[in-house]
Amino acid sequence: MVFSSIPFLYYFLPGVLLIYFLSPRKWKNVVLFLSSLFFYGWGEPRLLALMVFTILLFYLCGLAIEHAPAQGQKKFWLILSAAVGLGLLGIFKYADFFISSFNTVAGLGLPLLKIALPVGISFYTFQSLSYTIDVYRGEVPAQRNLIRFGTYVSLFPQLIAGPIVRYVDVARELDRRTHSWEDAALGLQRFLTGLGKKVILADSFALLIRLFRESSEPSVLFYWMYAAAFTLNIYFDFSGYSDMAIGLGRILGFRFLENFNYPYLSGSITEFWRRWHISLGTWFRDYVYIPLGGSRVSRKRWVFNILVVWMLTGLWHGAAWNFVLWGLFYAVLLLIEKFAERFTVNPPVNPDKKTAAKIITSCLRHCYVLLAVMLGFVLFNAGSLSQAGSDFACMFGFGGLPVVSGETLYYLRSYALLFLLGVIGSTPLVRKSALRILKGTASVFSGILQMLAMAGLLIVCTGYLADGSFSPFLYFRF
Repeated sequence: MVFSSIPFLYYFLPGVLLIYFLSPRKWKNVVLFLSSLFFYGWGEPRLLALMVFTILLFYLCGLAIEHAPAQGQKKFWLILSAAVGLGLLGIFKYADFFISSFNTVAGLGLPLLKIALPVGISFYTFQSLSYTIDVYRGEVPAQRNLIRFGTYVSLFPQLIAGPIVRYVDVARELDRRTHSWEDAALGLQRFLTGLGKKVILADSFALLIRLFRESSEPSVLFYWMYAAAFTLNIYFDFSGYSDMAIGLGRILGFRFLENFNYPYLSGSITEFWRRWHISLGTWFRDYVYIPLGGSRVSRKRWVFNILVVWMLTGLWHGAAWNFVLWGLFYAVLLLIEKFAERFTVNPPVNPDKKTAAKIITSCLRHCYVLLAVMLGFVLFNAGSLSQAGSDFACMFGFGGLPVVSGETLYYLRSYALLFLLGVIGSTPLVRKSALRILKGTASVFSGILQMLAMAGLLIVCTGYLADGSFSPFLYFRF
């Protein structure tokens, strides 16, 4: 079941919310746990066994870590939870990748396992692993209530595609949380905003990408249109899902941390990754980069740490070499930026030219980030390394294609408004404009305007969904 679907919007969600708010406080986690299992098992009930096993494994290991009398025993249970959890992730997600890579190197023909990838396994495995690590570090006590822990791992608002919610951030809310009409209203607005991002913008860009791949008259310009379309598509798709998850969590009394902060406004790749998929970046920082030594090591070891973290970041996104290279691509850019910062000396600037120089420098940095991100996403979305190479060749005029074609101009005119909306929507301009309008309106009319806007957005999204213009969330495959 997915958020952007008629069954979820008009059957599952209203039913769950009705039962949840009518239930006494002590039963609310039970309602969430059971409804989350139903949500996850809707499309593939067999996967529930893996989910339940994961919950039991990390629940018992957390208790064992806390009650172990010696540090060595605590470490044993931590390693056991990590080995089994990551082992399952490796079998389901990476087994065929490693087998096919080994076959290529060794010239063998070992059969692939062809195991179906459980939806969201990367997300709930990392969440569970962060729990046992934090218990081992003494940052949180082990959760003794199995239903509460099961609710944390399986919570349907963020189960499938994040954000990665760490136990330490919601431990108190699992035990006792408050609800209010204000939180419900704010949560609903956030959910519908995310739904609009996904259904109206992301899915429209997905259609253009599909048309590009089916084009009979490709051109250099069309390849750049594709790169820009996918860059906006993945942002509105993933940030839209995060908005919906955060909004649903707010309705249910949870305060999930933000996962996106207008990343396309960044002036460096370092800043970009502080704004994009924030929960994943902080997870790798706290559980991989810092334990490896972070930056407080020798220069060679620091470079090694960066390469390891970003190779794993790429591999986390998918079991293919293009994802590994995508992660290493960012590692190289980040290293270049870090070394440039160390050796750059800012020359004195004429006070009269300071503003102009800053504007020019800022624009150049922004263009560099956008170009790097677009090229990175072309590699990210390629079905293979050969396709990535072909895409890059065509983008830079080495594919024997015309610069422009009649079909390209047709789609450029047809989608020009969508690109404009996408660019504006990826900045805070829409939000700030809406707040300014509401601030200048009387409180009563402000509330009415918000309700009408949200109702209109829901109607439009429902029309899109009823028309069948739907594509799955991109991060479902991770």
